[in-house]
Amino acid sequence: MSAVTSDSQHLGHRLAGFGRTLISPRGAVFLLLIVLLIAITVLNPSFAEPSQFVRFVQRVAPVAIVAIGQYFVIVGGEFDLSMGSVVTAQVVIAGNLIGQDESKSIPVLLFMLAFGAFIGLVNGLIVSFLKVPSFIATLGMMLALLGATLYWTGGAATGNPADGFRQIGRGGIRDLPVIGVLPWSVVILVVLLVIAIWFARRPFGHSIKALGDNPTTARYSGTRTWWVKTSTFVLSSLSATVAGVLLVGYAGVHPSVGRGYEFTAITAVVLGGVVLGGGRGWVVAAAAGAFALEALFTLLNFAGVPSTYRDAVQGAIIILAVAYAATTIRARRRGRALETSPAPEAKEQDPSEDPARPAPIPSTLRADNETKGGS
Repeated sequence: MSAVTSDSQHLGHRLAGFGRTLISPRGAVFLLLIVLLIAITVLNPSFAEPSQFVRFVQRVAPVAIVAIGQYFVIVGGEFDLSMGSVVTAQVVIAGNLIGQDESKSIPVLLFMLAFGAFIGLVNGLIVSFLKVPSFIATLGMMLALLGATLYWTGGAATGNPADGFRQIGRGGIRDLPVIGVLPWSVVILVVLLVIAIWFARRPFGHSIKALGDNPTTARYSGTRTWWVKTSTFVLSSLSATVAGVLLVGYAGVHPSVGRGYEFTAITAVVLGGVVLGGGRGWVVAAAAGAFALEALFTLLNFAGVPSTYRDAVQGAIIILAVAYAATTIRARRRGRALETSPAPEAKEQDPSEDPARPAPIPSTLRADNETKGGS
């Protein structure tokens, strides 16, 4: 009987812990995603078909990849507003440098990766050594890249990379059962997410969180803060580069392809429960935030809501998600403080003591008075 009671209590504790996880900032995004997917399926039953769902994942893949890169920057205590311009620049580079020459695909791809790493390195060094706030530094980089791209293209669509290069974004593994085609973008997203999970669990990933939580403590513990911070910006720009490669496949070459991606990535990361200011977050929840955001926009589209409301909805999501995370964190801190604070001990009064009687003279003072002849 006692064993059954113990198992029931254990199961109850596990269910309670699971419930707390679902309503936590990083767990609520999965619950929200499930609710949104069910609502979309109710409005459009064909969405539940495996092939349609895979296409949905393919459409979200570039946003989720950018969100993964933005996650490392935000959890390290900074922002990267240059991601959208990096995406745009990489799309234009691919469209104009490759052209219809298939032999240039690999060299240009390597150049794009090197260019993305260079942009992230410059952002990180400016923030680390020149002490420029990341918001300002990456905003300046965003405008510089956007201006250079518009100057290069004249503000119009230019360039058309070879079909072999575009297959990275639009192609996939064909003739599969149930789903038909598994897009390369989905495969790349899964691989990058697995690498990001592994990276976040490594000591270097813990150093990023420690830097975002308390830079002073991280510095005194021996962490090379400038290197850790710069690495987050490099990862961010490389993720934007990969997203740009995928977008070339089905979005075409236009200087407005990546516009707004930086704010979309920040919204997805915040929706995933990552705390602005750094120190707390889960990379899987950040990627799930991208899916929840795109699912919300898809639901609004099926419901007939004008697309002009998209920016307003995105802004409201940022405010509500940040407010919810801040409220939850404060509640947890208050709960821990109540658990750790010792309970005041009740002092038992000696029944022989008379409250009206003055307090006795301490023994040391009494001894001094007797020594000095005092009464």
